[in-house]
Amino acid sequence: MGISLLAGIVGNVGMWAIILILPAVQAEFGVDRADASLPYTVTMIGFALGIFWIGRAVDRFGMSTALIGSAILIAASYGFAATAGSVAMLSVAQFLIGFGSSASFGPLMADASQWFLKRRGIAVALVASGNYLSGAIWPVALSGVLATDGWRVVYLLLGALTLVVVIPLALLLRRGLPEAMSAETTRLAAIRATTTGLSPRALQWLLALAGVGCCVAMSMPQVHIVAYSVDLGFGPAIGAEMLSLMLLGGVASRIVSGLLADVLGGVRTLLIGSALQGLALILYLPSAGLTSLYLVSLVFGLSQGGIVPSYALIVREYLPAKEAGARVGFVMMATIVGMALGGWMSGWIYDLTGSYRMAFINGIGWNVLNLGIVLTVLVRSRPRLAAA
Repeated sequence: MGISLLAGIVGNVGMWAIILILPAVQAEFGVDRADASLPYTVTMIGFALGIFWIGRAVDRFGMSTALIGSAILIAASYGFAATAGSVAMLSVAQFLIGFGSSASFGPLMADASQWFLKRRGIAVALVASGNYLSGAIWPVALSGVLATDGWRVVYLLLGALTLVVVIPLALLLRRGLPEAMSAETTRLAAIRATTTGLSPRALQWLLALAGVGCCVAMSMPQVHIVAYSVDLGFGPAIGAEMLSLMLLGGVASRIVSGLLADVLGGVRTLLIGSALQGLALILYLPSAGLTSLYLVSLVFGLSQGGIVPSYALIVREYLPAKEAGARVGFVMMATIVGMALGGWMSGWIYDLTGSYRMAFINGIGWNVLNLGIVLTVLVRSRPRLAAA
């Protein structure tokens, strides 16, 4: 679990680095906010596709092989990005970075989930925390390099770091799951699946739609907090600090949510996280001062960090272990599609209205959609669970 966490801290940095450099990219290429947000959107599309396809590869070839291949792809793509002469070229590079980085998120969670029965929630939460720790650590650590040497040097450093750190860690993940443990987790999932009254395909698609909804909402603060800080006159360094604070809160939230999931189950934990995220988004509306934004960013992080890992837990609770990589990958792919859509949509709304207020309101609406779906799954499950 510790190895997976460290791999996630380094392997996931690509999806956060593009947020850090967004103002610099906009200034260098002379584009509007929506166009400057495009590389992030493409990153998340690559991340989404990678979670699914690399997840399938893990089911077949193992976590170690998939992670090594991904590290090589990420490093090469950072180098390509550092030579980009346009937003279009940068977007192509970011798609590849996103695709490779995905191996350090959904597939690692799916792999970790198979090794635990009683403490699966906290195990998955800790591995998933690598993604947020990556976002909390690297934007602050690299902001000085960005200010003095520019975003291209930042990317070259990240490429070297990925090769040096991720490949040795991947070599430590070569041990396969015992057949007896796989059979037991599959048996338990089959029992739970009967409680929903939904086919595995229907449940998977409902979770995917819920994932789009929650992550369109989640993306507004996460993707645009640096740009929002610049607009308010606080500068990109302050925005990076807010992002780090938000994501550190998310780490704490993921750990607490993992502990809750071991008691309440994935569906109830997801419902709690979604409700708290909606409340935090509402708190952003009246907040424009420096202190209030720091506080609300922390509240937002503490509210929503456990949402995405809950989807992985629900899949593992209700669907077969031998399909973990592909099934978790599909639902995680939907959450990342939501992040990509929301990141672009918020920039587009900003360009139309000249502020982020309507973008926050748009996120709240999508969060309501997520709540409705999760409540539907919970209500369908409860009578059958009581009867059992």
